[in-house]
Amino acid sequence: MQPTLNIIGSGHLAQTLGRLWQGHRSLELRDVLSRNAGNAKAACAFIGGGRPVDDYADLFAADITLIATPDDQIAGCCEQLAASGVIRPGTVVFHCSGALPSTVLAAAAERGALTASIHPIRSFASPEQVAQSFAGTWCGAEGDPAALAVLRPLFTGIGAQLVDIDPAAKTVYHAAAVFACNYLVTLLDVALQAYRHAGIPEAVAMQMMAPLVNKTVEQTFNAGTTAALSGPIARGDMATVATQQAAVTAWDADKGALYAMLAKETVALARRRTTER
Repeated sequence: MQPTLNIIGSGHLAQTLGRLWQGHRSLELRDVLSRNAGNAKAACAFIGGGRPVDDYADLFAADITLIATPDDQIAGCCEQLAASGVIRPGTVVFHCSGALPSTVLAAAAERGALTASIHPIRSFASPEQVAQSFAGTWCGAEGDPAALAVLRPLFTGIGAQLVDIDPAAKTVYHAAAVFACNYLVTLLDVALQAYRHAGIPEAVAMQMMAPLVNKTVEQTFNAGTTAALSGPIARGDMATVATQQAAVTAWDADKGALYAMLAKETVALARRRTTER
């Protein structure tokens, strides 16, 4: 007999996971709850199943409940879920936040639920596209072992790769993804600003950067960060680094401070490479 699932939230992640599980017939989707009845209906239409509801009092009990709301609403939604009376001992309640630990689901745990968090490490900006390419997605998992024993097969069944994470370090874990993704984009934007300051049009700068960035990323994932490091610091040319830092600071003090901070981290990386060799 298939486990039953309720989803609280009707956003992109809720739609994508719901559609994947519906398509794989991994479970029986019961209710999709959203404060906006129209959003709940739209989510069910995209998923291809489920009953749209807009009130916790209308929820049927389910074996598993996914709270797929924005992070700042997860704890409050869990409290409302607990107050609704649909949680039974052994019910699994989980969320997919990368920043919050499973302990934010304490209200459900107090009612006998098994709580966990499984965080897919990718963007869900386009549910249609993600549903087609989800296989291979890494997911950070933590929480009650009994809850994870139920959830792991559901995620691996749609192609996810799970890695256990320490809930006490979850904020730093999530920051790692921000460094690797969001701040990488910001750093590339700073490079574009520097090129523009040097008189190079953005369109040309993008073409100049593309092979450099792509090759660097390729080398990093093929050989590791220490082996992929190149440039003046890797060569020990600190005079060039000092000249660049002064020039960048003269152009923009904040960018100069960022250059100095990155230079300090790069010196440490270069030292690690020397030690490894």
